[in-house]
Amino acid sequence: MRRPGTLLLTVLVGCAPAAGAPETGPAPARTAAPAASQDTSKLVPPGFGTLRQDEITVSLRSGALLVKVTPLSEAVIRLTAPDTYDRLHALAANRRIEAERAAGAAGVELFLVSFFSYQPDVVFQPEDLQLEHQGRVLRAVAILPLTPEWGKQRLQQQETQAAIYGFPPGLDYELALEVRYGPQESDAWSQIIPKLEVERAKARARAG
Repeated sequence: MRRPGTLLLTVLVGCAPAAGAPETGPAPARTAAPAASQDTSKLVPPGFGTLRQDEITVSLRSGALLVKVTPLSEAVIRLTAPDTYDRLHALAANRRIEAERAAGAAGVELFLVSFFSYQPDVVFQPEDLQLEHQGRVLRAVAILPLTPEWGKQRLQQQETQAAIYGFPPGLDYELALEVRYGPQESDAWSQIIPKLEVERAKARARAG
């Protein structure tokens, strides 16, 4: 059985700001089912993707903060490399029930969110992170800390704090998804969508 500390360590490796950093960690068995709200018949089988975590992540700079937002939807993470898929899939499966209980609703959309500081003693506001999708501004309906110092909402230099965010259900990851933190915003997901389309076709071909 994987120890909780091991899962947290691999999550933080994936959150590291350096581009191209290796994503390490033992791979859990693919046993947990995806969210019931997803139509699995349209998904590629797991294990045939090649994308790195950073390639499906929206990064947003706000002053000394670097905010990274990674969807945990099966429609997205099944296009990542097998070790990355196993890690992100296990993270979502382990926290989904808790997130839905906190949100008071089923089928919430889960995201891995991290805050990294380039300077010492920097404050971050978890609730200031929002999404805009199809004309709707979405606020988190659940925030589940992954790192022990999350509640302090303060970062030292080169420190990362991470949490699982739950947003209202019904997101279409083939459409534009804007990430906002305070006055800053990013529409980088629009550049990620074509990568997902290409990788989806390749993964289906690999799966035969």
